[in-house]
Amino acid sequence: MKKNLMVSICAATSALALSFLVVGCDREVSHSESSTVKSDGTVKTKEETVTKAPDGTVTKKEETKKTTPPENP
Repeated sequence: MKKNLMVSICAATSALALSFLVVGCDREVSHSESSTVKSDGTVKTKEETVTKAPDGTVTKKEETKKTTPPENP
């Protein structure tokens, strides 16, 4: 009885672990980053990332950051 319980627990744990391995993660297809600096010292950075999920869905993420220099007294 105790051995059957142990085998059942091991089988259930293995099945659960295998399901996580099969599902996988998103795969990064492309990544680009560009920066421009204006004459007043402002830096604008644009970052684009394209990912593909295991089910075939493609997602594009764009992020823009703007950094301004501190004012001189």
